[in-house]
Parts: sequence; C-alpha cells; structure tokens
Amino acid sequence: MTIDKAVFSFAGAMVLLSLALTLWVSQWFLLFTAFVGLNLLQTGFTGVCPAAFVFKKLGLPVGCAFK
Repeated sequence: MTIDKAVFSFAGAMVLLSLALTLWVSQWFLLFTAFVGLNLLQTGFTGVCPAAFVFKKLGLPVGCAFK
C-alpha cells in the first residue's frame, strides 16, 4: 500500500467513523467530519497532508500524490 492509498483510506474511515458517532453518540461529531473535509480540501490546494507525513515515517512507499 502506498502513502496515497493509505491517506485516502484513512480519510474515508475517519468520515465513516465520525458519521457513525454522530448517529449514535452526539451531533457534535459532525464537527469532526467537517475537520476531515477541510483537511482534505487544504491538502488538495497545498499538497501538504499531516497524515502523509505519519505514513511516510511508518515506512510506506511513496505514491504519485505525496512525495
């Protein structure tokens, strides 16, 4: 798995988790969903993703998007 695939998988999992927590715990977890979305948006514009740095430190191979 490359860093790109790991970042997209992690972001998708966080969105689904936050939606489940919103449904079962509190509507305040929609703020977490918004945070993930805003992070994806800024990553699209800047190319800088904090999760990509973590996955790179963990030794995942570099993909096309995050070098």
